[in-house]
Amino acid sequence: MVQQTWTVVDDYFDGLLVDEDEALVAAAADSEAAGLPAHQVAPNQGKLLHLLARIRGARRILEIGTLGGYSTIWLARALPADGRLVTLEVDARCADVAAANITRAGLDAVVEIRRGRAVDLLPGLADEAPFDLVFIDADKPSNPEYLRWAVELTRPGSVIIGDNVVRGGAVVDADSSDPRVQGVRRFTELIAEHPRLTATALQTVGGKGYDGFVVALVTD
Repeated sequence: MVQQTWTVVDDYFDGLLVDEDEALVAAAADSEAAGLPAHQVAPNQGKLLHLLARIRGARRILEIGTLGGYSTIWLARALPADGRLVTLEVDARCADVAAANITRAGLDAVVEIRRGRAVDLLPGLADEAPFDLVFIDADKPSNPEYLRWAVELTRPGSVIIGDNVVRGGAVVDADSSDPRVQGVRRFTELIAEHPRLTATALQTVGGKGYDGFVVALVTD
């Protein structure tokens, strides 16, 4: 009953505030039809990413974890005409679906999908830095390494967002045997300890269930 309420409330606000057009609806539908995991952000979360990128005035965005390109489309649409988004994806099937979705949305000139393990691709982005916004939404055990590179590839004023950090509340379990939980715990601890970052975390409920995200600002 609680989940049903969360979903209905999401639907209410989405109907009023979230402009999910044909390209976004098709991106989600084609991702599902291709059998991709249903891990993409919810429509209202996609709109939040879009707004954060616009508030920041982002011209260069880095996304770690493309999946079917749903969040990629939201973020890319926040960029100016000469903006650029680089998104990293290890799974060939996800990258293929995302490429088709991005083409349908008319964003080929703005978005570049790079295929491979993010930990291998990130060092090659040094010449393209700094990025104004980094969205981390990939394998959680690697989050600490992704954070290290996110800080390396940004500048004061850049924003780093880490998704799915609450894990249904499991994040508070220091003894968890789940490497995803331990990954987001270490990720958050490293943010807290980092002298160049100030951050907060928010719990979220909605159509995607119970989770949350971290938003960090690069200060120095």
